[in-house]
Amino acid sequence: MSTSMTPPPPRENGAGQVALKERREVPAAPPGVPQSPLEAASRRSRWGVALIIVVALLWTLVPLVWMLLSSFKNRKDVTAATPQVAFAPTLQNYRNLFTGSNNLTPYIWHSVLAAGISAVLAVGLGALAGYGLARTQMHGKRHLAFWIISTRMAPIAAVVVPLFLIFRGLGLIDSIPGLVLAYLTFNLPFAIWLMSAFFADVPPSLEESALVSGCTRWQAFRTVVLPLTKSGLVTTFVLCLVFAWNDYAFAVVFSGPNSQTLPIAASQLVTQTGIDWGQLTAIGTIVVVPMMLAGLAVRRWLVTGLTLGAVTGE
Repeated sequence: MSTSMTPPPPRENGAGQVALKERREVPAAPPGVPQSPLEAASRRSRWGVALIIVVALLWTLVPLVWMLLSSFKNRKDVTAATPQVAFAPTLQNYRNLFTGSNNLTPYIWHSVLAAGISAVLAVGLGALAGYGLARTQMHGKRHLAFWIISTRMAPIAAVVVPLFLIFRGLGLIDSIPGLVLAYLTFNLPFAIWLMSAFFADVPPSLEESALVSGCTRWQAFRTVVLPLTKSGLVTTFVLCLVFAWNDYAFAVVFSGPNSQTLPIAASQLVTQTGIDWGQLTAIGTIVVVPMMLAGLAVRRWLVTGLTLGAVTGE
């Protein structure tokens, strides 16, 4: 006696697994057969994404490449009516930046000190405040977090005059500490807000296990939480460093002959008698390249930190 055997229904390993498997096993249309509307839409979307990426890369890279090439041109090639692609490279623009009255070394040193110290302080203080904000349970916690980041949203023109009066009374005008404090006014709220999101992603059970093992709250924070948020620390440091390094508004108000930074040096090349485009592109390259190299050096932690919380929707 023969019985018809029907294959058992496929088991689902998760929601939508069978449907996904069936969609993957649908063979592509053979050559000469018109594509289905779904395949045509998918192909158009891929071409559209590729086109957007190409346009974004051209929009970003072409000005940077042109600035780099122009920094190696002489005055005649830079100011030529027809853009010169083939030219004899020269380092004269860079030599002029570090010789005579246009010595750029003090400006670079001031930028490194002001931006570096403010970024380190912002990350250190932001990590402590962000950890407290992430672990403290209190009424109005979300309002407090929004108030902290809202201070970063304030326009610079609204805080320049009060800060100038305070710094003048404290003798901080034309000093590196004054620039560091000025940069902290917009770096610290950003660091607190960003680090609180990173700490909130760390399960509290890990700290509780450390506390049960005999660690103090500070030891649990230092040995358990901080290593797990290394990508967040690196991301926050790099972003704060870039913000301070590129700042012009605070530097032009609070700095002086003893504390002027690279953006101020670049603005001094634009005079009433003309613009030295060769030196301007050279100093622009000096400003841009260190931050690009810093971003590339820590890109692994930077990408991880910027995407942290994307899955959970935080």
